[in-house]
Amino acid sequence: MVPFSILDLSPVAEGSTVTQSLESSARMARKAEEFGYKRFWLAEHHGMPGIASAATAVVIGHVGAATKRIRIGSGGIMLPNHSPLVIAEQFGTLEALFPGRVDLGLGRAPGTDMRTAQALRRNLEAGANSFPNDVVELQQLLGTPVENQAILAVPGNGSHIPIWLLGSSLYSAQLAAMLGLPYAFASHFAPDMLLDAIAIYRDRFQPSATLDKPYVMVGVMGAVAATDEEARYHFTSAEQQFVNLRRNVRGPFPRPVADMEAFWSPMEKMNVEHTLRYAVVGSPETAEAKLTAFLKETQADEVIISMPIHDIEARLRSVELFAGLGNFMRVAA
Repeated sequence: MVPFSILDLSPVAEGSTVTQSLESSARMARKAEEFGYKRFWLAEHHGMPGIASAATAVVIGHVGAATKRIRIGSGGIMLPNHSPLVIAEQFGTLEALFPGRVDLGLGRAPGTDMRTAQALRRNLEAGANSFPNDVVELQQLLGTPVENQAILAVPGNGSHIPIWLLGSSLYSAQLAAMLGLPYAFASHFAPDMLLDAIAIYRDRFQPSATLDKPYVMVGVMGAVAATDEEARYHFTSAEQQFVNLRRNVRGPFPRPVADMEAFWSPMEKMNVEHTLRYAVVGSPETAEAKLTAFLKETQADEVIISMPIHDIEARLRSVELFAGLGNFMRVAA
């Protein structure tokens, strides 16, 4: 059976506050734990009024404190924004607070626009180009210290926190294969290279102390409700958000609308529908059929689901309905 996990961005819904958004993330994590999801990950984005998870390690601690068993972590930390030592200390602290529950997913993009990325005070070109070395350095900082090791992550050293590589192109697939790390592909918003990236990762995978065979997680966006119409209505919030990103309109996560045709142009519609073509939106029966086809195509080991739904009660209901889809999901130990 294929385990399900959740990717959350702590959406700041139109009409709500950051405080309410963070509490909604805690509620969603508790619901995910109740219904047997394997992981609850948060993503690093900056300068976006509709996303409250910029201080990702802090929010992971928040949802960790709200839960007891579910794995928690990042999907992902954008490593070019940080020194490996800082991330090792942050996640070493999380591991000390929540032993055996923490994952560290790493991405190579800045997670924001270029001006905001520059304000994060890292050399962007050097950060992206040094990504493989930074990953290896981070592995060493989280591993068992060697004799006379000059730099120690405290907390962090000896924690052996599982590291994942995240990507939306072929680059991270090749690096994850070379380092023998688990790999997660961002097919929920970048579907074009999904199958090629998975094939490269599986074909070139080198067993490591971390992993003896390839392990692929794939992302989908989703909204499941009692009917197809209700699910499509809730998903218009995500569609509006993608249009707004392309229009460079920054704002809170929008309320759903009854008619998207009045909102987007034909070209915008085509682009967004292409970007979100793997989205699982509909009644439980419709969602199960879509997910069956997606898993048949990818043969993924795990699915991570982003549920961009404005109303928190509808979001929690979607978490519950996703958990009941067919025999895909195994209850986390």
